[in-house]
Amino acid sequence: MFKQLLGIVACFFLAFTATAQTIVSTTPENKKVILEEFTGIHCVFCPEGHAIAKAIQDNNPGEVFLINVHVGSFAVPGAGEPDFRTSFGTQIANQSQLVGYPAATVNRHYFPGMAQNGGTGTAMSRNVWANASNQTLALPSYLNMAVEADIDVQTNELSVHVEAYYTGNSPQASNKLNVALLQNNTLGPQTGGNAGVEYVHQHRLIHLVTGQWGDDVSPTTTGSFIDRTYNYTIPAMHNNVPIKIEDLELVVFMTETTQEIISGNGSFPTYSNFEFQNDATAKLVQQIPDQCGFDFSPVVEIQNTGENAITSLNIDYSINGGTVETYTWTGNLTSLQTEAVELPAIPYDIQAVNTVEVTIQNDDDNSNNIATQTFNQTAIFSNTIRLVLNVNNQGSQNTWEILDVDGNVIESGGPYANGTNVNETFIMPGGNCYQFNYHDSGNNGGGAVALLDENNDVIYSSSGNYGSGFSVSFATEGFLGVNSNPLEKIALFPNPAQSVFTIKNAENANVVIFDILGKTVLSQNTISSNQEVKVSHLAAGTYFVKLEKDGFSTVEKLIINR
Repeated sequence: MFKQLLGIVACFFLAFTATAQTIVSTTPENKKVILEEFTGIHCVFCPEGHAIAKAIQDNNPGEVFLINVHVGSFAVPGAGEPDFRTSFGTQIANQSQLVGYPAATVNRHYFPGMAQNGGTGTAMSRNVWANASNQTLALPSYLNMAVEADIDVQTNELSVHVEAYYTGNSPQASNKLNVALLQNNTLGPQTGGNAGVEYVHQHRLIHLVTGQWGDDVSPTTTGSFIDRTYNYTIPAMHNNVPIKIEDLELVVFMTETTQEIISGNGSFPTYSNFEFQNDATAKLVQQIPDQCGFDFSPVVEIQNTGENAITSLNIDYSINGGTVETYTWTGNLTSLQTEAVELPAIPYDIQAVNTVEVTIQNDDDNSNNIATQTFNQTAIFSNTIRLVLNVNNQGSQNTWEILDVDGNVIESGGPYANGTNVNETFIMPGGNCYQFNYHDSGNNGGGAVALLDENNDVIYSSSGNYGSGFSVSFATEGFLGVNSNPLEKIALFPNPAQSVFTIKNAENANVVIFDILGKTVLSQNTISSNQEVKVSHLAAGTYFVKLEKDGFSTVEKLIINR
């Protein structure tokens, strides 16, 4: 009778435990992979490691979770560089017995024959990460985990709810529950990344909410249910790197001691306590290279800073106060999500300095609905243009063309054989606006590119940090602006000038002088027919003199030579 009663009580207890869970499954599952990658901003092969780890995750959605630990000598920042290290990384790396970078552990497990140190270390080189991950995913797990989290946007208070359920017995009476806080989409330098200082760092460990080795949990026998909630106030900075709550991610895992990871899971937080229900923010208009009159498409970054999802927005935009165009964006932007919206191309009258203004139409908060960006008129170059191109070992991915303002192809080239060195010269029709487009279908840059004129004035130059390519506009001598006309009989003399020059036949015109970067260095209104202009305070070099009168304008090149 006593044995029967004990059996009934045990069955009741297990049934109660199983039904107490809210987010974790009680059905036996295979192991999930927790791949901890040891990396650094000065590690030349680490971008390849990032790509390999991401491919493993993409091939196994919901089953593989990545943690990038910036640690070691390659992670030490130089002057002005971000510090992505944490106080936790060194001990995690040390127990892995890594001997080079990048390295990674898969569930902190030792895989015979794969150890980077040739012994019993858990760190492995990137060529075997996929093999180790596939082996792990095929194994049954005696533990399931689930996590959900929320961030109060007013206080930056993070609440993490973790559940674990044992479908089998652990060999250890006590296990350790770990909660890792990660940040995505952080721009920074990365050797070997071919993106300059705008490499996108993902899954970057910034904090272990449960400490270096986790929070002890027990019991660890079949049917045990673990329910823990952790709170953490997110600081504004980590090592002086801003923490953006919209880019955060949670990964949880359970270890048998401090080494073997049983399984884990991950999630992205939800957000609560917004000031407004419906609020879209025009964060910024992306930087615009110098232009010479091509219609172009501004790109505005919009963010949902309200409680409710945004599914459509009316966006007004104009250039230099001209005609306002309206674009209706549709999609699904949840709280704190950001999207870059490319607006349809818009015509405009080119000026020395130009302003794009973008306005989001009415919502609950109108204080954040406007974003602006300025850009300059391009410098003017000689009519003889030279292209210097050192093609990398993927020349078939590289093509280019030069277009005129009507979209006609003036010159073009590529694809190329691997390692090709290109040095071509073109005579461009004078007084026109052009666009040089360079394409890399591999999206990885790599080959050096320079576009110059016959005076070796640089139109564009890159060592290879351009990703999928780039576009740059330039104008040739005699260019007056797309919607302008010359003033007849204008003359500048002497030219080159030393300390003073004269503008002839420009009575009552307004004059603006700007340098080769488009910066205004001198201006004067309503000049005389033979106006002397003092330039002794200006450095030697190339300048442009823009004259305007009665709705007409012209730009003349001025050389100051001492």
